[in-house]
Amino acid sequence: MAPASKAKMKAAVDVGAWMFNAVTSVGIIIVNKALMATYGFSFATTLTGLHFVATTLMTLVLRWLGFIQYSHLPLLELLKFILFANFSIVGMNVSLMWNSVGFYQIAKLSIIPVLCLFEIVFDNLRYSRDTKLSIGLVLIGVGVCTVTDVSVNMKGLVAASIAVWSTALQQYYVHFLQKKYSLSPFNLLGHTAPAQAGTLLLVGPFLDYWLTNKRIDAFDYTTPSIMLIILSCIIAIGTNLSQFICIGRFTAVSFQVLGHMKTILVLILGFVLFGKEGLNLHVVVGMMIAVLGMIWYGNASSKPGGKERRSHPTPKQQRHGQDSTEDERV
Repeated sequence: MAPASKAKMKAAVDVGAWMFNAVTSVGIIIVNKALMATYGFSFATTLTGLHFVATTLMTLVLRWLGFIQYSHLPLLELLKFILFANFSIVGMNVSLMWNSVGFYQIAKLSIIPVLCLFEIVFDNLRYSRDTKLSIGLVLIGVGVCTVTDVSVNMKGLVAASIAVWSTALQQYYVHFLQKKYSLSPFNLLGHTAPAQAGTLLLVGPFLDYWLTNKRIDAFDYTTPSIMLIILSCIIAIGTNLSQFICIGRFTAVSFQVLGHMKTILVLILGFVLFGKEGLNLHVVVGMMIAVLGMIWYGNASSKPGGKERRSHPTPKQQRHGQDSTEDERV
């Protein structure tokens, strides 16, 4: 296949992977909002555990059909991933409870600079000025759209800090494990989903009771609420899989930047479904700024020098006077 054809094919698959993630992510937000707002099912951590049960069943079926081959992931690596992932889920839930919506959104936005720090420190990457500025523009735009009242207390700040750093570590580790151990998204989910399902279902009911003062076994399960729980679990399979696909194909930073497009889509969908309530001039301006930033980021990061890995020359190269900052594109 010609290089141009390969590039077009890769671009098409990249767009398809991102669209898959965007559709499933927006879909699960809508279903979960209906489940929680309409039926009062406020057990977010336990629901996430059920999502991973459904994802585990999917990986078992795919393994039985031969789509997932045997792969190895060291136990220590799996334990670290589960620790980061579960702290991310629990931290986000507690942060949302203890903080204002405005500060919660600011905390979510700060995941991007933390991921950039990880890539600079651990992957030895460097970003061009345009790439940095475009990321900043995305953050400003999404912030204008979503941040309203901002109030914070000490325990809320601690919860938000744990949520941000653990989420960044979890997303960085998805990319790291896929590359280091040559794992496909299906393989990695096959390793991580059962462990996450077990731990979250064990901890979830107690954590949810602590956060909501409601017992999951006392919930009034009706046919519509059960159907929404099942639908949420089905959509979550696609959300979990598409996240691993996207981070594997891009990087955790690119996934986060593009992921904020989902925030814009949710705002637009809310306008379409619920009318003009909540949509005002500063939200529209924020949307425009964020979209421009995403377009700029895509262009800047793909250019030579936009996002490169520093390569360290060998002693032989140094003796021949080669530049010690020579770069290799990633």
